[in-house]
Amino acid sequence: MHNPESLHNALLKSPEFDKLGQTRMMTLPGNVPPWQATGFRLSKGQQFSLFADGRLGWSERNPTLHGGPRFHLWARINPGGRTVNLTADSGTFTADVTGELELGIYMGLWADALGTLATSVDLYSRLQGALRCAIIVWQRPAAESLAQLCAHQAHPWLQEEWARLRSPAVPPKGWQYLAETGQAEIFRDDTARAPHAHGAACAREILLDAEDDQGIITHPADFPLGPDTRLCWRWSAECLPSRLAEDRPQTHDYFSIATEFDNGRDLTWIWSAALAPGTHFPCPVAAWSARETHFVVQRGNPQAGEWHAHNRGVHADVGVAMGTPPSRIVRVWLICVATFQHARACARFADIRLEGAGRSLRIL
Repeated sequence: MHNPESLHNALLKSPEFDKLGQTRMMTLPGNVPPWQATGFRLSKGQQFSLFADGRLGWSERNPTLHGGPRFHLWARINPGGRTVNLTADSGTFTADVTGELELGIYMGLWADALGTLATSVDLYSRLQGALRCAIIVWQRPAAESLAQLCAHQAHPWLQEEWARLRSPAVPPKGWQYLAETGQAEIFRDDTARAPHAHGAACAREILLDAEDDQGIITHPADFPLGPDTRLCWRWSAECLPSRLAEDRPQTHDYFSIATEFDNGRDLTWIWSAALAPGTHFPCPVAAWSARETHFVVQRGNPQAGEWHAHNRGVHADVGVAMGTPPSRIVRVWLICVATFQHARACARFADIRLEGAGRSLRIL
């Protein structure tokens, strides 16, 4: 594991770095909500990199519940800049406005893309520990500067970040990560292998591969929700992120497909390790309980390479699990959480479509 302080010290001693940027160390206690000034003022278009370590404990009673920089560490340029977050223990970003760089601890939910906190600051009071971060503000493009440093046998962490910039992870085509939960690198387009419902090869698959990570990708879907509306999909899995029932906060690791409605709520159909099909429950994470409902459609350990098809009556499932159905579906989501038990989820999705009222909308 890399140490941000050793990186910071190495940069201060580097004659090459002196002409490329500035660096500063910063420690962010978990119980300080949520934004802290760095003292760096950036111009719009200027780039910065973050290199972080540390762990924030979520519960005094359960030390296995914790998260690191790629879950908790976010940044923004204030005033007016949009939030960005680490998808690994390092990341490089571009200032979208002119202003001061701020770092923040994510805990709960943002109310908007600017980092206004939607949930109570009381959530921070139980966080233990701190994150340490080496901040680099570049005078020239980050990739160019990293390349120059790496040519002089720079710190291995700089070499890894340069490699990440040369081969960036991108979400599947047509999908984007949900702003409230941030960017990740766990979903990607992959070579189609699944058989289509009619025997032909699928045009696309989406591969999910997450270890101690989480993310939600969304696809627009303007579709009426009526009694005959159905969500169809196929999925296969190599491993589930939980071996226990997912209806408690401590074991709420899962993957799923969801529809978001025009009232801001969503229903998500999950492959459960232990709960019986037909089981439904509000999300056990307090910040999501009023927004998201889970509906089990499949149970048990997966067999690698074995595909399963589902065809759900969305209107009926909403009526059973959530009450009076809204009028429209606005987005389809793919979800993975594997951060509570720090395990791995690996699955594939294919042939996603909405049907009803004499029309069909292909999502994947």
